[in-house]
Amino acid sequence: MSRLSRDDVIEAAGRLFAKQGYHATSMRDLGGELGILGGSVYAHVSSKEELLVEVVQRAGRLFGESAEQAMSSSEHPEDQLKALIRGHIGVVLDHRDEAQTFLNEATALGESNRQAIVGERDTYEALFRSVIADGITEGAFRSDLDANLAATFVLSILNAIERWYRPDGRVDPASLTNDLHRFAISGIS
Repeated sequence: MSRLSRDDVIEAAGRLFAKQGYHATSMRDLGGELGILGGSVYAHVSSKEELLVEVVQRAGRLFGESAEQAMSSSEHPEDQLKALIRGHIGVVLDHRDEAQTFLNEATALGESNRQAIVGERDTYEALFRSVIADGITEGAFRSDLDANLAATFVLSILNAIERWYRPDGRVDPASLTNDLHRFAISGIS
């Protein structure tokens, strides 16, 4: 077997955290996944939480990068919202383990690590709220809409995708993006 890298360990941790959950995954489990003894994992990291931090930070970066692309794609709120939706779906489907761990296991982080991740998440979610608020201001979206609540609805739908979407199912990612965008727009326009 070739020598394991830190990235190999982090990727394996992401797979197990997504599949079993953070608390249900032991270093022995991780070692088994990697084909090494559980104690040997400590040659790459100092703790299981360090692995969780790495996996969650990777997902946070991916969501942030997708949002940056979305915001630079257009100045029209409806187009920006579609790009935000497309980017979120892309991260959830293309980086399932990291995204699932970010969405479901970040609460297991210690206080200081959790605060940093919550700050990143809040910044990301604020972009959805801002786009919707801009759409309200520009008359593209309903004037009686609560931008915060609408953003929460859209993000809740997007975050649930990891629970039910199957790559071999009847919906492809492009159709999913279009359908979700139409669904969101029909509610806010």
